[in-house]
Amino acid sequence: MRCPICRKETTWRDNPNRPFCSERCKLIDLDNWLSERYRVSSHFEAPDRDQAAETKPRDSKEERG
Repeated sequence: MRCPICRKETTWRDNPNRPFCSERCKLIDLDNWLSERYRVSSHFEAPDRDQAAETKPRDSKEERG
């Protein structure tokens, strides 16, 4: 497998930094997240608290019939 930062070939087994090849690449990735260079691509809308409270959980017995 390749390190997502430097693309160097790395092993999965016995690698405490996986999926990265080194602590350095791991910290570069963390910095990218903290600096907001990475972003979640889809728009996420949290449900309204009132709407979530009105939602009734399904009864597993009703589902089975």
